[in-house]
Amino acid sequence: MAEQLPDVGSGGAVPPPRRARIVLAEITRQDTRAERTRAELAQQTQVGEALVRGLVRAQLALALRLSLVVVIGLGGLPWLFAIAPSLGRTTIAGVNLPWLLLGVASFPFLIGVGWAYVRLAERNEQDFSDLVQRPER
Repeated sequence: MAEQLPDVGSGGAVPPPRRARIVLAEITRQDTRAERTRAELAQQTQVGEALVRGLVRAQLALALRLSLVVVIGLGGLPWLFAIAPSLGRTTIAGVNLPWLLLGVASFPFLIGVGWAYVRLAERNEQDFSDLVQRPER
């Protein structure tokens, strides 16, 4: 069977081929909330400023809490020795206990507080990042 071609010469117009719309994926609109939040952060809108202010407030609260731990931990030692003078006169291996606590034990204590601060500050930042990137539910 031979296919018959339309007679172009007879004045009949050939209709254009039908176009088909092909959709590969519906990914483009899934992350609209996260994109909007990132845009608000980048453009420094009121919402973006409020989000950043919340992060800064959380980091400040963490720093103040851990500073209080250091002040109580190290600043409380002179009070302890003033209240219990016999404890201040105690010697271990020929060295007075106050010197051991303030000169030796304070450094691991400060390193531990610094380590805790870094871990908790990174957790705050990760929570903020998760909030910004969380898809709309």
